Amino acid sequence: MPKNALVIMRYGPYSAVGLSVEYRTFRLEGMQAALAEDGHEVILEKTEDWNVVELVVNGKVVFQCDIKDLEFGGDGKLDPLCKEARIAVLSAY
Repeated sequence: MPKNALVIMRYGPYSAVGLSVEYRTFRLEGMQAALAEDGHEVILEKTEDWNVVELVVNGKVVFQCDIKDLEFGGDGKLDPLCKEARIAVLSAY
């Protein structure tokens, strides 16, 4: 995938530390930063599916994980799932 690709990041609601189920983006910050560092444009899109994150490139899901498995905040450089997501987007073609 060339740089400057459009990546749609679908994310669902989840419960954090016993709080109510809501849409939260704190755990997405590292993945957003990692993809933006590669020059990709990331658009956030809510989905009804709980606990899920999907990356969509050219209408195809190229990466999926549980949102609760992502590290909270940060730049994504130390999160192995962010590394997997970057590779999946770069390999989308």
